Amino acid sequence: MSKRLKFFLGHLSISFLVALLVIGLVFFVWYRSPLAIAVGVTHIFLMMLAIDVIIGPLLSFLVYKVGKKSLKFDLSVIILLQISALLYGIYSIEQGRPAWLVYYADRFELVRKNEIIQDNIAKALPQYQQSSWFKPQYVTVEFSKDVNQRNGDMFTEVLGGISLAQRPERYVELNKAKKQMQQRAQKLELLQQYNNKTDVEKILAKYPQATAFLPMKASAVDMTVLIDQKANVVKIVDLRPWH
Repeated sequence: MSKRLKFFLGHLSISFLVALLVIGLVFFVWYRSPLAIAVGVTHIFLMMLAIDVIIGPLLSFLVYKVGKKSLKFDLSVIILLQISALLYGIYSIEQGRPAWLVYYADRFELVRKNEIIQDNIAKALPQYQQSSWFKPQYVTVEFSKDVNQRNGDMFTEVLGGISLAQRPERYVELNKAKKQMQQRAQKLELLQQYNNKTDVEKILAKYPQATAFLPMKASAVDMTVLIDQKANVVKIVDLRPWH
């Protein structure tokens, strides 16, 4: 085997191994199923990763020539560019990862890290000033008791497009919304109006403890949150909660 081919295969193998580690981080930690679909990151991420993994080794194969004076420099530049592109891609994916699953009014809202409004973050409870490095956390929002503040919140959402779900200073533990969740919960039978009946039956069979559902609003595809009789979250599933 020539040195050129050996280097190419080694570079490709290392790139592939790194890609597998990154895929594990993204799809099993930050974007656990079905959240990758909910925010529409799957195709973009896999395409970016494939390009990065393939182009680096391919360029090294093209420039590799035994005895070439600038070989070490050329290969170093290619590898450095490959690493830089990968790190930038990981950074972008991390910034857009689901950070909070916020129960608000009659539904959950998926809030991504780069959608969080940081203006009054110091006023948030300590546990809500920083999102988890791992899976997103469930919370609810506390409505202001001041009428003027509530009106201001409403106008900000309607005119400015900023939801209370994006404001950590208004977060409180999800348990405080359980009574409201029970009141707003919808019957599982309704899911058959918005999804294929067979798909609904197959998914619900996996979660017999689920007795009702709540919608979850997301940036790409809205999902369904299954809950039990005590309003505990059972699972987010890839079913449409509305038309």
